Amino acid sequence: MSIIPSFFGGRRSSVFDLFKDFPFPTFPELSQENSAFVNTRIDWKETPEAHVFKADLPGLKKEEVKVEIEEDRVLQISGERNVEKEDKNDKWHRVERSSGKFMRRFRLPENVKMEEVKASMENGVLTVTVPKEEVKKADVKAIEISG
Repeated sequence: MSIIPSFFGGRRSSVFDLFKDFPFPTFPELSQENSAFVNTRIDWKETPEAHVFKADLPGLKKEEVKVEIEEDRVLQISGERNVEKEDKNDKWHRVERSSGKFMRRFRLPENVKMEEVKASMENGVLTVTVPKEEVKKADVKAIEISG
């Protein structure tokens, strides 16, 4: 058994094969089927008004993407790109576009307005905007110094 992954034919084995009989938790999102989308690229920036997430999802329609916010302030972006139908007469020369499911989760800070989250998709880029609560400035009261 090789502890270096073999990418040039033959059985693909790795150092993880050493632990195949141990009861470690499995991560289905890291399986071979889904590995292409595990690395879905998502940017997260914070502006004075909101947290803005941008995900590159080329070739997906908005109906194939799901945006959810859980009660414990977790933003989840998930979806699936379906495999292209094959005709038995087709001859593939190269297959580089990935298919399968993806899911990314982000814990949001406490100062967000979860009920006002908006999402839009344009030209294969998903934008999720999570508004922030306005920080109320504390009232300052001058205290006269006696003396």
